[in-house]
Amino acid sequence: MKLKTRYSLTGVGFILPFLVGFAMLYLVPFVWSVQKTFTAGAGGARFVGLWNYTDLFHSAAFRLAAGNTLRFIGVGVPLLMALSFLLALALYRKFRGASFFRSAFLLPMVLPVAAVVTVVQAFFGDGGLLVRLLDSLGLPLGSWMDSELAFPLLIGLYIWKNCGYNMILFLAGLSAIPKDYADAAACEGASAGYILRHITLPMMVPNFFFVFVISVINAFKSFREAYLLGGSMPHESIYMLQHFMNNNFQNLNYPRLCTAALLIFSVIFLLVLLLFRVKRKGEVT
Repeated sequence: MKLKTRYSLTGVGFILPFLVGFAMLYLVPFVWSVQKTFTAGAGGARFVGLWNYTDLFHSAAFRLAAGNTLRFIGVGVPLLMALSFLLALALYRKFRGASFFRSAFLLPMVLPVAAVVTVVQAFFGDGGLLVRLLDSLGLPLGSWMDSELAFPLLIGLYIWKNCGYNMILFLAGLSAIPKDYADAAACEGASAGYILRHITLPMMVPNFFFVFVISVINAFKSFREAYLLGGSMPHESIYMLQHFMNNNFQNLNYPRLCTAALLIFSVIFLLVLLLFRVKRKGEVT
């Protein structure tokens, strides 16, 4: 047996367990889910074509969940990225205690979500400490989880939990920028704002792209916080697509569940593909 063939067979042997696992855990379920979107009835006995898709778009619950999810991403992701980048700029400077603050901002990542939500409920829930304090001051807002205030509360939890991680990613990007550029610009009389705008930000574009994708993915993971705050049927302002799919799973409505999941996958896939094309076009120009 030739040495090249032996190396090829060795490579196939190493990658084969991964391919088998990927096919069993991802590819086969994905194909099954796509097939399920065109069927109805117990066990998918009837072929109904695109009926599940049209029924989904006529569903008031789905439209509410999709709108809330888009609003959550549109508000939460830009705020998270802006705050994370500002913190990274502040902690990039060497000062006493910088290492402590970098570690402190990572603590939310290791704290159990259930414990954090319990603390939030103790302050903002019905009869919570902050609710009673505001009530004594003449501001009877009631439970935040049962009102429109649930949405900014969920946004705050999302930012608090993911800010440290994004900050570390931005710090890594700032550390990769050669200091010679900023030093040369400063010697020419450039201000700190000019250096930030014309040197730091352009060289941080790949980091912004990566952090944006990660932030959108983490936004879809905020279902745990939303579910623990309001259960399977929370206030309508935080009723997300994950709630919609979870409720259909509990109701055994697998065709609608698969249809919603496929639409979410398609939106995320197209968004990431568009971002990659914009990034590639920017690199070319």
